[in-house]
Amino acid sequence: MLAGPRGFPTLEGYRAIKLVVFDVDGVLTDGRIVLDSHGNETKFFDVRDGSGISILHCGGFATALLSGRDSPPVQFRTRELKIPIERVKQGAKVKLPIFHALLSEIGVSATQTAYMGDDIIDRPVLEAAGIACCPGDAHLEAHDVCHCVATARGGRGAVRQIIEHLLKSRCDGS
Repeated sequence: MLAGPRGFPTLEGYRAIKLVVFDVDGVLTDGRIVLDSHGNETKFFDVRDGSGISILHCGGFATALLSGRDSPPVQFRTRELKIPIERVKQGAKVKLPIFHALLSEIGVSATQTAYMGDDIIDRPVLEAAGIACCPGDAHLEAHDVCHCVATARGGRGAVRQIIEHLLKSRCDGS
């Protein structure tokens, strides 16, 4: 785990987090979209990232997805990960207003939220979130506003690295 340009948050910043929101393409997936001859879409998710999301749920954290695209495989994966469907926002071409609406629905503030995104479309949300995170292969526009940068690539364990970092950083060593 690397400190991003904004530097790692304070202990209080980590402890304030109640909600973790993830982008999908390039974060939970490797960014590839595979289409068969009938237009059916396939995405590649990392099982360890999914296990990390389950660990967050066991720890009492809320989770949500915020994606710029609409995708049936995301709906299926959401059910597997037990993320409530009302916390899955797809087709968000402009993410910040939807992010704020999501926070209002859940009853948390931006400072109580960690967000993980990887591209230009994510930058406004990364700037607004209490803790901004990205995978190691994120676009520079996203990377430049992050607190935490995974060494792993999107869809290849970056989500799990961020989750473990968020959880471990809540402890003060005592």
